[in-house]
Parts: sequence; C-alpha cells; structure tokens
Amino acid sequence: MIIQLANRIEEKDKSIINDFLKKAGFVSTEVVTQFQTYLVCIGKNNIDIRSVGNLTGVKDVHVVSDSYKLVSKKWKTDYTKIELGNEIVIGGKQPVIMAGPCSVESEQQIEKIAMHLYKNNVKIMRGGVFKPRSSPYAFRGLGIDGLKMMYGICKPLGIKIITEVMQESQLEAMMPYVDVFQVGARNSQNFNLLDALGQIDKPVLIKRGISGTIEELLHSAEYVFCKGNEKLILCERGIRTFETAYRNTFDINAIQVLKDKSHLPVIADPSHGVGVRSYVSKLALSSLVSGADGVIFEVHEKPEEALSDGQQTLNFAESTELIDKIHVLNSVLI
Repeated sequence: MIIQLANRIEEKDKSIINDFLKKAGFVSTEVVTQFQTYLVCIGKNNIDIRSVGNLTGVKDVHVVSDSYKLVSKKWKTDYTKIELGNEIVIGGKQPVIMAGPCSVESEQQIEKIAMHLYKNNVKIMRGGVFKPRSSPYAFRGLGIDGLKMMYGICKPLGIKIITEVMQESQLEAMMPYVDVFQVGARNSQNFNLLDALGQIDKPVLIKRGISGTIEELLHSAEYVFCKGNEKLILCERGIRTFETAYRNTFDINAIQVLKDKSHLPVIADPSHGVGVRSYVSKLALSSLVSGADGVIFEVHEKPEEALSDGQQTLNFAESTELIDKIHVLNSVLI
C-alpha cells in the first residue's frame, strides 16, 4: 500500500496515521522525494483503504501488490515525464534521441560529434568518461577532465549530457557537468550507488543488468525512488543468453512489459543490445514501434578508429539516416 501525505501535514497527524497502520499490522516507511511525501506500507492483513483515506493528512491511498511499489504503474496511471529544460522531455510525445561516442577520447572527437548532433537537432549527447571494461588493459576513459571538456563543448550548443557514474565517490565532482546520470549494466545492482543517486535531484537512467530480469531492473529503480529521487528512466540494453551470433540478445518484449508494469519512461539501447553496426538502426526503429520513449545509440566520425565499441557504433552518415527515419516514423506513430 502507498499513502500519499498532504504537503503540509502536521506531525501529530502523521503520528496518528502511523499508529493506525501499526495497529492494523503494517510496517510503514516514509519516503520524501522532490515532489511528494509517501508512506510505503508492508503488511499481510487486509484493510479497508477508505479507513486510511479518511485520516487527516492523507492525500491519497493506493493498494499496490507489487514488491516494487513506488515505480509500479498500479498506483500512478499517468506516465512520468522528465523535463531537462530547452523543451527536452523524456516520456513525452516526441521520442528522445541520445547519441554520442562510447568513450570520450579527445577534444577534436567531441567537437566533431557535437556538431553532428547539433546539425541533426539531437539535444542529448551520451559519452563515457569512466568506462567499466571487461579487460583491465582496455581504454577506461579520460575521467573528470574528459567530462569537463565535453561539458565545455556541449553547453554552448544547448546539448545536454548523459554519462555513466561508476561509484558514489564520483558524484560530487560530476554533478555540475551532468544532466542525466547513467547506471551501467554492471552496476545495476550496486545498491550503495543506487542509494546515493536517490539523494540527488538529477535524472537517473538505469540500464538492465547483463543477465538481469525485468523485475530486478524495477527493483533497482525502486532503490533510487525510495531514497527520494523520482526522476528515473529505465533502459533495455539486451541481456546475455546462450546465443553467440551477436553481442547480447535485445529483449524487445521488455519494452512493452516495462511500460505495462511501470510509469517510468523506457529508453532502448540498440548499440549494446545487438553489438553489430548494421543491425543497430533496424533495432532502434523496432524499439520505437514497440513503445520505447526514445533511443540511445553510439556514433563516431570513424567507428573503425574508436577506442571502444567501434563494431557497434554508427558513422555520421548512418546516424543521420537513422535520425531522419526516426522523425518519419514518429509522424506515423502519432
């Protein structure tokens, strides 16, 4: 059960509500977010929610059977929209495009990619500065200096930045330069990091774990929400299966399932989802038809020279073609 409390509830009324819940056999946890105060109530007893709704200080009450309660669509039927400014809305009518390199490599590289995005009216750049790599000898990013460089190039163009944070200790230094924090697949169950991201007031995109279930992804989002951050985005990026013909198995089923189970926006990552450049555009378009609120893909001027993930990265011509097709597709879907 989720209880939404009135904005200016008095402490004595909150105490009465908690006492009522305790006597009814419920354990309640208070969650204070940017927008609302909730009581998340766990208990095995049945209760007439009208008896709760009539208590002073209760704004609304919802029965939610899912274990991931706050991100569940069972209490919030309207989909969440996340506004980044400059008329950029994640979860709105227009699909959001996030594109950029796997890794930030140099100032010249970022300048060229930023201009490519600007010319194509793409307003969010992805780019890794802290890179979790399977091999410790692979390029692992330029760190905070790379992020500052990226910010200096993107800000004058009105381009927002999404980048991966790998540990709690990086957050403070990254905060001034990041518009959306990304939790990578390898960190989707790093609960200390998720707790920390719940205490900031910036959007967080959580990628599905390498072998994670849909329910595990929703629980990861719940960790962030219950610590106070409602600005959440889910990302389907493929899962590891027995198939070896491509990098991951892109679970296109997950997009509609997530939209059915949660009120949070869903972004598709076809680059990591398949790992084969020639398939990325087709999967990007397929994911939008399947209900995704946007796509995030990798682009580089010369993918064959990229320091990471070149095999799944689009060049500028391929990226432009995909962006044009997304606009045509959206005019049909609307």
